[in-house]
Amino acid sequence: MTTDNMLYNSIDEMLADDMSVYAGRPLKNLLHEIQELYQHDDKPWVIGFSGGKDSTTILSLIYTALLYLEPEQRHKHVYVVSSDTLVETPVVVDQIKFVIDEVNKGAKEHDLPITAHQVFPKTDQTFWANLLGKGYPAPTTSFRWCTERMKIDPVSEFIMDKVARFGEVIVVLGSRSQESSSRAQVIAKHKIDGSLLARHTSLPGAFTYMPIESWTHDEVWMYLLATVAPWGGSNRELFDLYKGSNAGECPLVIDKSTPSCGNSRFGCWTCTVVTKDKAIEGLIENGATWMTPLLKFRQKLWDSTKPENKEALRSTRRRDGRISYVRSRNVNDDGSREIKRAFGPYKMSVRQEWLKELLTIERDLRAEGQDIELITRPELHAIRKEWLHDPLDPDWTDCLPAIYREVYGEDLDWVENDAGAFTKPDADLLKELEEEYEVPAELIMKLIELELSMEGLSVRRGLLRKMESLLEQDWDADGSHEYRMGSIKQLDSYEKEMNELREKYEELA
Repeated sequence: MTTDNMLYNSIDEMLADDMSVYAGRPLKNLLHEIQELYQHDDKPWVIGFSGGKDSTTILSLIYTALLYLEPEQRHKHVYVVSSDTLVETPVVVDQIKFVIDEVNKGAKEHDLPITAHQVFPKTDQTFWANLLGKGYPAPTTSFRWCTERMKIDPVSEFIMDKVARFGEVIVVLGSRSQESSSRAQVIAKHKIDGSLLARHTSLPGAFTYMPIESWTHDEVWMYLLATVAPWGGSNRELFDLYKGSNAGECPLVIDKSTPSCGNSRFGCWTCTVVTKDKAIEGLIENGATWMTPLLKFRQKLWDSTKPENKEALRSTRRRDGRISYVRSRNVNDDGSREIKRAFGPYKMSVRQEWLKELLTIERDLRAEGQDIELITRPELHAIRKEWLHDPLDPDWTDCLPAIYREVYGEDLDWVENDAGAFTKPDADLLKELEEEYEVPAELIMKLIELELSMEGLSVRRGLLRKMESLLEQDWDADGSHEYRMGSIKQLDSYEKEMNELREKYEELA
């Protein structure tokens, strides 16, 4: 019996089974619904695929529905899009790549108008380009800078490219109302009355279709384990992956209403929004001990978000040169609130240390036979550029190539024009002059670099304004801190006296 015959027999048996009922409706009815909606218009479909159980179910249902259409009825294209943040849990990356390859191969064999694609964040917007390059602090619930840059934007660009080509598209998602009450509210809010579709929350020209919106968690697994993967193989590997990690999936994020990965979900191995990465912990407990260095490195990133560690790891100034403060939520006995310094990006020395450690982990894992790339080479070039032109603590000595050479014993094809204007002897000399004349060496370097950047221009418009902006920055961080803290305390004292006087006046009145 051929593979195709086995596939069709498996599907036929499932459809003929009276027990194949999900969310109160026979499976064959849902497949007919998918077929009718597909044939209803010329809008191409985009399937959001995250590699997890829900999106795998969606992909399987649509693939199966198209298999049972006549060739002439398959009149429009179906795009499968998966977002790779470049820091996904390694075993999930392997699973996604395998499915994408098998879908593309199977679609050709079955003459289906389906193609699967992976999208990536722009090189200057990746996790490492921001964290190690710009010094952004590890993401937290209050500053989750990663989601939009790494997940939403790449998928949105893919979808909008199809909108530009075809006018409108239908985005098929594996979202389920059972996932969260907030998600259920969002789904209901954008639903079009009398239609299976909903308007996309942020992309004009895009509509969403959620075939398993009412399915339960158990029904998803019942479906996956009751049938083979129509593009080839089974869903057993996916089940074993979930079982081994004790985790759920990280949904394909296409807008800000999609819930974050949260606890116990597959997502980025670097995620610090959650306290513990239970997915990787589960995989390690079940034999994938080679991931232990990744878990330790991720823990180091999470530890850096603790208030007691910020002063040692982060700059006292923000990237724009300002020193700023925040008031604590805790109220003192006298009714005042504690004033705390708001820290800026990670110090350059910290970023350099972490990059070396990351490259060392990658090198050692490769030596053990793991085919893994923890940080891409284009990202290294982007980080080097960020370091050379860092607004607070420029890497005047251009040490990134030396770090890479120390770890790997070889060089990359570095761009010479990226090199900074200063060498180590230059920086040392300016440090000596700083002590003698009490003028920050970084300020002098910035002014010289500004002059060099505008050298040769016939009209050097904005030079004085840029110089003024540099001079206005808080170069004496400690002195500025003491001065500002004193000013704030004095203002608080005045405010307290004013309130007391106001209360006395009201009593007298």
